[in-house]
Amino acid sequence: MTSLRNRAILSEARMNQLQFNLQPERRVYTVSDLTVRIRDLLAKNFTDISVHGEISNCREAQSGHCYFTLKDERAQVRCVLFKQQRRGMKFRPEDGLQVTVRGSISVYESRGEYQIYVEALEPAGLGALQLAFEQLKKKLEAEGLFAAERKKPLPLLPNRIGVITSPRGAAVRDVVRILTRRFPDVHLTVYPVRVQGDGAAEEIVEALRHFHKKHTADVVLLVRGGGSMEDLWAFNEEIVARAIADCVIPVISGVGHETDFTIADFVADVRASTPSAAAEIVVQTRREFDKHLADLRNTLEGLIRYRMMGLSRRVHELAGRRGFRRPLDLLRQQRQRADEFTSRLSSGLRARLERSRKRFAVAQLRVMSVDFRARIAALRIRLQKRSHDLGVLSERQLRLKREHWQRLSLQLQERSPLGVLERGYAIATDAAGNVLRDAAQVAIGHKVSVQLHRGRLRTVVEDKVNQSS
Repeated sequence: MTSLRNRAILSEARMNQLQFNLQPERRVYTVSDLTVRIRDLLAKNFTDISVHGEISNCREAQSGHCYFTLKDERAQVRCVLFKQQRRGMKFRPEDGLQVTVRGSISVYESRGEYQIYVEALEPAGLGALQLAFEQLKKKLEAEGLFAAERKKPLPLLPNRIGVITSPRGAAVRDVVRILTRRFPDVHLTVYPVRVQGDGAAEEIVEALRHFHKKHTADVVLLVRGGGSMEDLWAFNEEIVARAIADCVIPVISGVGHETDFTIADFVADVRASTPSAAAEIVVQTRREFDKHLADLRNTLEGLIRYRMMGLSRRVHELAGRRGFRRPLDLLRQQRQRADEFTSRLSSGLRARLERSRKRFAVAQLRVMSVDFRARIAALRIRLQKRSHDLGVLSERQLRLKREHWQRLSLQLQERSPLGVLERGYAIATDAAGNVLRDAAQVAIGHKVSVQLHRGRLRTVVEDKVNQSS
């Protein structure tokens, strides 16, 4: 029984081995190969799809590419919007925005994640232009470009008016007609630009910078007739808004109809509902000036009339006084007082002149009594005597000093060590400059300097003989 059981087990093992050998070989993928297969599969079946969802984790790289996640309540997918696809977009992707993206699905192999490469992006609900308008308005308002305190006042009497608009539109005709009718002598400069389409915003910016740099206008009118939001979009560009804010000349914006609002309207110093209303605002400053002049004229006339009435009343009051009833008597009294003052002044002047004449005569007699020639001769003699005495004293002192110097010079020559050296003596000093008086001061091998009458010797001690004192 045991042998039969072993045989059955061996037979079953052989059958299992044979069955395993007959199965086909299973393929093993690498991670890279698997990712490439999945990428090719997705790219083949999802080439042009549209997906709706909410943007989250939106991030813009320094390269200009935009990365975000598109999600709904149950799932999410990563999305990439490259810089080239963003150029034609009017609005900016941001978190919380409901959008519909169109593009293709592929795999980012480095992380093994599938993602949508976005070709187009449309906001849900609001149109793309309206969303871009709201985003730019919010951004510029946060920067303070709409603040009332930065608005420049309009000139009271502008002599030069600049107009930025299309030269072929109805707006320029209305503006020119109103301004020339109310300001016949105004200097009007029309800067022609495109007001819609590609390049319109750049031309408007160039015109604003021209007036900013050249200062050829006191006020600038930026006007355009009505149209759709797409037609008016050049006035919603950020570069136009910043050019208006940077312009040192006041800018009046008159774009579209009364119900149309653009970013330029919010940034401009004054917003007009239409181009004609913009021209009327400029004209209104002239009307206000004329009205102000008329008010001043009426006020001045009233003040003069009131002043004249007051002065007339004062004259009547003065005419009723006693002084005005006897003007001749008052005049005579004043003449008599003037004569008395004149007589007193004349007498005083004569008395003062007489006193001055007497003082002059006394001074003249004193001067004549003094003999200046004799005093000068005496002073000259004293000066000569003093000069002679000073010369004698100086010569005596000089002689004494010379004799003293000669004695000292003789003593110096007698006591000078140079005289001793001249007789054959010498002065020996060690290396430190000390005078040697004893042989014990140096040792054999030391350097010694010997000063002679003429010249100096440098020697080395080879032998020495010490002598007792």
